Amino acid sequence: MSYELRLGDCLNFMRTMPDKSVDAVITDPPYGIGEHGGACRTRGRKGYSKHENKGWDKKPPKKIVFSNILRVSNTAVIWGGNYFTDKLPPRMGWIYWRKLMGGDFSDGELAWTSRNCALKEFTKCPKGMNKEHPTQKPIELMIWCIENYTNPTDTIFDPFMGSGTTGVAAIQLGRNFIGCEIDPDYFAIAKKRIEQAEMQPSLFPSQTSKLETQETML
Repeated sequence: MSYELRLGDCLNFMRTMPDKSVDAVITDPPYGIGEHGGACRTRGRKGYSKHENKGWDKKPPKKIVFSNILRVSNTAVIWGGNYFTDKLPPRMGWIYWRKLMGGDFSDGELAWTSRNCALKEFTKCPKGMNKEHPTQKPIELMIWCIENYTNPTDTIFDPFMGSGTTGVAAIQLGRNFIGCEIDPDYFAIAKKRIEQAEMQPSLFPSQTSKLETQETML
């Protein structure tokens, strides 16, 4: 098991990657709906969490970014896929995350996948999750995605790494991981979380872990 972390623009990095060089991309790109900071309501508890407003969610990524995601991967799971239907080919195999949050929260979220298969549903509402990123996904959701869309020893790539939840889940499940993040603050958070996950007992303790971290501006 190994991991590699890149600080910089994911498009520049993907342009250096060969075709089908990773087994799966599992990622949560900016949706372009302004969820980039400020006061955010918390799930499962009263009050708000506050994040610096960095302005990264003003626009969704360009089509060339998604074209490169599909080029470098064998399988892709892209959260917020309903915001990118003009940039992704039609597929049957959507994921629906039923949140069970109640109130005026969204009932769920959608992920586009590159597979033509039956729609899959994940149902869970994490209680009191400590978010270090405004749009941070629950670790349970990322574990479920990895278990359902990758195989042991696969390499998973997250071009929009954020606070590193996909990487943490990958390390816990014994997968190889490559992560790219353009924001230095979130990169530092992701690096710390992934390093901590690497030091914890794996769900597959018989596998050895090898640290390969590259803090490279792209």
